Amino acid sequence: MVDRRILLATAAGLFSLVGFRWLRAAPAEAAEKFEIEKTDAEWRAQLTPQQYEILRKQGTERPGSSPLLKEHRKGIFACAGCDLPLFSSDTKFESGTGWPSFYQPLENAVGTTSDRTFGMLRTEVHCRRCGGHLGHVFDDGPKPTGLRYCMDGFALVFHPAAPSAT
Repeated sequence: MVDRRILLATAAGLFSLVGFRWLRAAPAEAAEKFEIEKTDAEWRAQLTPQQYEILRKQGTERPGSSPLLKEHRKGIFACAGCDLPLFSSDTKFESGTGWPSFYQPLENAVGTTSDRTFGMLRTEVHCRRCGGHLGHVFDDGPKPTGLRYCMDGFALVFHPAAPSAT
C-alpha cells in the first residue's frame, strides 16, 4: 500500500508546480510584435526607472502616488513609452482605487492580454504601438461602458488641450 504521507506529499508537489505555472507572468512583448520595438538598453535609457519597471516589466506604482491621479484638465493621456494617445480626459473618472481610471480608451489605442499573476485571472492592458504595460481593465466601471481601465499613472503622460481661441 502507498503510505498516506507519500501520497499527500506527491499531491502537494504537483499542485505547487501547477501553481507556479499559473503565477508566472507572460509579458505582452513575448506574444506579439509591435510597431515600435527597442532593446532593453534603449528602453532603460529613454524611461525613468519607475516608468521602465511599469511599462517594460509589468510593475505597478503605489496607489495614490501618481500626479496624474488628480489631473482634471481637458486633454489626452498618452503612452510614456511612445507618446501614442490612449485616453481622453472626457472618459476619466474618480474610481477611489488610487490609480487613474477611465471608462474607455481611444479607438485603436490599446491591446489586451490575459494576466495570471498573483493566482488570479485579469485582463492586462498594453499600448498597441510599443507593447508597454499600462494597467488592467475590470468590469466594475461606470456607464456607458461598465468598464474601469485602471492605469498606472507613471505609464502615462498628459498633454493638456490647447486653450480655446475665444
